[in-house]
Amino acid sequence: MSELKGFLFPQTPTGVASLIPDPPWYYSGTWLTVEYRTNPDRIKALLPAPLELADEDPGRVAMVWADWQSCSTGGAEMLDPVRAQYAEAFLAVKVKFQGQTFTRIVHIWVDRDFSLGRGIHMGYPKKFGSIYQTRPFPYGPAPRLAPGGRFGASLATYDRRIAQATITLREQVKTGGPTVNIYPLLHTRVLQSIEKGGGESLNELVTHKPAKAECGDPWVADAELALFESPTEELATLAVEEVVGGYYQQMGTVWDGGELLLDNRQTA
Repeated sequence: MSELKGFLFPQTPTGVASLIPDPPWYYSGTWLTVEYRTNPDRIKALLPAPLELADEDPGRVAMVWADWQSCSTGGAEMLDPVRAQYAEAFLAVKVKFQGQTFTRIVHIWVDRDFSLGRGIHMGYPKKFGSIYQTRPFPYGPAPRLAPGGRFGASLATYDRRIAQATITLREQVKTGGPTVNIYPLLHTRVLQSIEKGGGESLNELVTHKPAKAECGDPWVADAELALFESPTEELATLAVEEVVGGYYQQMGTVWDGGELLLDNRQTA
């Protein structure tokens, strides 16, 4: 019998068909972020034990649209961009575990299967969606990365729009950028037993952060954000009570593994 290879499914003798390659994974992209405040109780309702609300500004959350190019070691995907380019949109909150503040992604949508596969491994609760954001260009009608530049973003699932945003750039700053999605990530890797009523085969609380990161100075912006009801999504339960501000930032990161904090399996 052959020795099967592949970081994730499907595994084959060569491993070429695996949905995702071995880490490390390299990313270049832009983030369009709108931070706002909601009722902290709405966030608390999404936190499994033993997580708690963050001490500082616990109702502040971030809705982020990301436009990515990613690759594995060697960068072959960059020259085959259908394998590199994807978009995602997610909602980040601040949480506390054992006295430390973390960022937790409570909702996230992507538009490529390889990104979904990475999410399965990393503990992101990824689903498929339709995600778009305005891209800057130095010519024509596209906005510029300059004061007054206006950008839009949208997120839809199952043919229904569930979020939209606009930002208008004010100035590029050295300090005073986003405040929610700046901590180590705290996620849950979960899988139910194949046996009915068998409990959980996997329920791990894990943390991870970039092995390397570089970021441009963020642009601060005036922002508008709307969330919409859906029969299949619960994003709108984190209702917008006060928009704090918008941000636009370019960055590059490397991901190369995380740390298991807690085995939280519940058995039948």
